[in-house]
Amino acid sequence: MSTWNSRGLRGSTLEELINRTNERYLEDGLALIQKIPTPITPINIDKETRHITLAYFDQKSTVDYIGAVQGIPVCFDAKESAVDTFSLQNIHPHQVAFMEDFEKQDGIAFFLIYYTGREQMYYLPFRHLKVFWDRAQAGGRKSFRFEELDQSYIMGNSREVLVPYLEMLQKDLGEREKE
Repeated sequence: MSTWNSRGLRGSTLEELINRTNERYLEDGLALIQKIPTPITPINIDKETRHITLAYFDQKSTVDYIGAVQGIPVCFDAKESAVDTFSLQNIHPHQVAFMEDFEKQDGIAFFLIYYTGREQMYYLPFRHLKVFWDRAQAGGRKSFRFEELDQSYIMGNSREVLVPYLEMLQKDLGEREKE
């Protein structure tokens, strides 16, 4: 797993690990999760190969992944942080609005954050993120520290999958039932 620290492959490696995990969850009949392509606007297209040679990213992408886990709608975004302080600038207002609306429809929204310096994966329930988001909107810190997170959502290692987020989703669901 040392490839996670490779600067050139940072985001794509995390994405690949999640994609492989999602394939395994599908094979096991546990979940159907789709990667949402990042919307782009092509500027130049090579007429011979029909490949896009220049494009820019559209600003309004929602989340990285969406699907269902045994009948429960889920959506999530994957992020990386090299340091223990996670800047909320990495999350866009339209993403928060989408996740909020998704949860109003009885879906479950969350973030998977890979803390590269710690080599730890973290499952951040949307309602926990919302506390930090609201704090920032009220003029408070525009970030949150690793120490502020509920440590019980740190993902352990699994022999079956690379990013075992379903265990944390189950924990998240259990806590929602208690509330």
